[in-house]
Amino acid sequence: MTRKLTYVSPRIVVLFLAGLLATAGVYGERPITLAETIALARERSVDAEVAANSLRSAYWEYRTYRAKLLPEVTFSGTIPSYNKRYNPWQNSDGSYTFLRDDNLQLQGSLNVEQRVWLTGGTLSLTSSLDFIRQLSGETGNLYMSVPVALKLNQPLFGVNDVKWDRRIEPVRYREAKATYIMATEEVALTAIRYFFTLLTARETLANAAQNVANAEKMYDAAKVQREMGRISGNDLLQIELNLITSRSEYMEGESEVKSAMFQLRSFLDLPETEELVPVTPDNGGAAAVEYDRALELALANNPLALNIRRRQLEADYEVAKAKGELRQVNLFAQVGFTGTDSNLSGTYRNLRDNQVIEVGVSIPILDWGKRKGNVETARSRRMLTESTLRKERSDFCQNLFVLVERFNNQQSQLGMALRADEIATKRYDSSVETFIIGRLSALDLNNSQENKDSAKLKYLNELYLYWYYYYQLRSLTLWDFEAGMPLEADFRHVISGK
Repeated sequence: MTRKLTYVSPRIVVLFLAGLLATAGVYGERPITLAETIALARERSVDAEVAANSLRSAYWEYRTYRAKLLPEVTFSGTIPSYNKRYNPWQNSDGSYTFLRDDNLQLQGSLNVEQRVWLTGGTLSLTSSLDFIRQLSGETGNLYMSVPVALKLNQPLFGVNDVKWDRRIEPVRYREAKATYIMATEEVALTAIRYFFTLLTARETLANAAQNVANAEKMYDAAKVQREMGRISGNDLLQIELNLITSRSEYMEGESEVKSAMFQLRSFLDLPETEELVPVTPDNGGAAAVEYDRALELALANNPLALNIRRRQLEADYEVAKAKGELRQVNLFAQVGFTGTDSNLSGTYRNLRDNQVIEVGVSIPILDWGKRKGNVETARSRRMLTESTLRKERSDFCQNLFVLVERFNNQQSQLGMALRADEIATKRYDSSVETFIIGRLSALDLNNSQENKDSAKLKYLNELYLYWYYYYQLRSLTLWDFEAGMPLEADFRHVISGK
């Protein structure tokens, strides 16, 4: 009498696996979608925190640069300075003597300093007051005030650092913000990889459990058919071998699921008590992307464009700085008023002009070509930078072109993989029924099972590639193709860390 083999559906297998995992100490299952995984990764992963810290660092560097452009107010003073000592003094005949000095001094000054954006010089406004009290000999007080003094320190031929900072630093900060958005998309890419690793592992385990259940029933049926002489001993051994292989693959699948589960939970910073059950996503249905449009968006939004601009400016700055060091001429000028008196009020009544003008010159006469060599070195480095930047831009365009082609082709690949999975599943179901009635060999049944398993994994891999390519396009163009708008971030929230 032939025993009828009942096919075990994937639904029953999944429920059976859930029961096994519950008895193994799992406290609760949590279905999780791909969108939820990406959102959690952007919020809780270590990679996201690293990206946020990089943005905060760039923000404070930019704030420091902006602060340098604003007036700086400082107070300096000596409160007090006491001296009781002998100082050398040269007489009119050339001889020396020592004079007793016993005094108390107080000094204070308030200074407002501003960098001049146009010329690169420094303009400052100062007000100071000095006080000396002689404590021995002819005692008394002496005050000296500078109510107001305007000072200018201006390099005449050197490089204007302020001008170059105003060119470079805003580009650097925009690059940092674009880099942060790109980094969040790269976090999404990592989350997608971990998500599909777990999804594939669970699907492989479900297939293995289904194969074990079917192999056990087919082995029981094969033993009966062997007794009736309907199959050969070789087929019975092949069915037993399939059973052993299925059990081994199931044990390996359990280990793979645990490893992938730990990896995803750790990345999302979730408790170990949660059993994540990834929900198979759809293909999203995004329209095909034109390369010209993708390149236009990438050159406008990707940090590479800003990086190229910044590095070109930095190379130009190094050349300008080297040229400025060929000769140095500094102008120092001071105009203001000063007054001295034995009492404080008198120092502000009897004011006199206080003017200083200095021009300092440093021109090399013989430096054996050192400064000229520095200029040529800076020029050579600029040329090297320009060549490197052209190559990086060319490689970027080439990689973007390949990515666009792969993404556009992936829709078709995904459709074919889905159809192949459906055909392989139906073929396997038919092969099981055909084997039961003795019209299919064990080798053909084994081949059908392998095709069914590989077709399912092929579909999941094509689905993974679709989403991976899509988020790669987002990360390179910083553009949301579904919403039709640029990717944005709440930079204030990220910088504040709240």
